[in-house]
Amino acid sequence: MLEVPAEDAKLVTLARASRARTRALEGAAVRDTDGRTYSACTVDLGTVQLSALQLAVAMALASGVKGLEAAAVVVPASSVVVDVEVVRHFAGAALPVVVADGNGEVLDVIHT
Repeated sequence: MLEVPAEDAKLVTLARASRARTRALEGAAVRDTDGRTYSACTVDLGTVQLSALQLAVAMALASGVKGLEAAAVVVPASSVVVDVEVVRHFAGAALPVVVADGNGEVLDVIHT
């Protein structure tokens, strides 16, 4: 199991809670440069599909943030490919995205 800093572990907890609350495929959370957090889950309405990470970043943007420090995504299995393009586009290179399973076990840390 990979170890992550406590602040990033908190993002995993928030992402897990968002996923569990709605029984969504994925949960995600992001932390902005002021330390505020935003969490979201996958939205799949047939014609409209947003990943949890896309929605968490959109919520942060809608709140007026200027940058992100880190992100976390909770996925149902290690075989799921996490698309970090929205984070890379908004926050730039080298931002850590923690990928965890439904139990909160860190599977990987992707850097944008």
